[in-house]
Amino acid sequence: MNGESPRVGPAFQPVPSEDRLESLSHTRVHGRAILLHVALVSGAVLTLFPLLWMISASFMASGEATTYPPHLVPHAASFDEYRQLFTRLNIGRAFFSSTVVAVGVTVLSLLFNSMAGYAFAKLRFRGRERIFGILLSALVIPAQVGMLPLFLLLKEMHLVNTYWGVIIPGLASVFGIFLIRQFMLSIPQELLEAARIDGAGELRIYWSIVMPLARPILATLAIFTFMSTWNDFMWPLIVLTDQSHYTLPVTIASLVGEHAQDVELMMAGSVVTVLPVLALFLFLQRYYIAGLMMGSVKG
Repeated sequence: MNGESPRVGPAFQPVPSEDRLESLSHTRVHGRAILLHVALVSGAVLTLFPLLWMISASFMASGEATTYPPHLVPHAASFDEYRQLFTRLNIGRAFFSSTVVAVGVTVLSLLFNSMAGYAFAKLRFRGRERIFGILLSALVIPAQVGMLPLFLLLKEMHLVNTYWGVIIPGLASVFGIFLIRQFMLSIPQELLEAARIDGAGELRIYWSIVMPLARPILATLAIFTFMSTWNDFMWPLIVLTDQSHYTLPVTIASLVGEHAQDVELMMAGSVVTVLPVLALFLFLQRYYIAGLMMGSVKG
């Protein structure tokens, strides 16, 4: 009225619609998912790179793996190193020795560990908890401490330089007993009581009811036992004195001194050593994961 210009109110700011808010939310979630997948793929590549290079180097010609700059892929793939392993170095004998020892320890340890785990989990006897506590206390003792008395005991039993000398010490382990006991605690006691009422004995209950239910944890323990036995270097080196009885890790280690520059030959031997363990893990992967998830249901 008095010549003053009218005041202009604040600019109108439209409120984002629900569809736009939902689109922004999906964009953020999608971006986080991409970053997560990039991180996971990067970690997988870093983890698998040594294994992939080991396989690649095993197909390289002699001396190619030590060139600078290093080759990631062989110029001309060759099976010469593998032929040398099985002809000149007789790696087949070491493979047989490792198979006998690893399979023997795995099968027998599953039997003895499962029997002990069942007894500690489901049977009532005097001193059960005290004995189990003493067993657990043995976990803090390094395995190397018992190697000398164990070797002397095997020597008195005339088992040095025999496969049984390597197998017998692995027939039972505190870790295996503990792992199976923890799993068997989750098996309903009512199921076992019903079997006892029907007249089943403890051995029948153990073999026909408990063992099928414990299949996941048995597969998990089988993978742990097979891997540790297959890759064990120290104990077979101590017990086995004859080269014809050497296992794969001991044989591959001997290549370091005999063929210090033949990296390709050692990589080929490493591939032969790794493949059985990798195949076993892939075959039992489903049971392995199930056993890890179910093994700690009860403490």
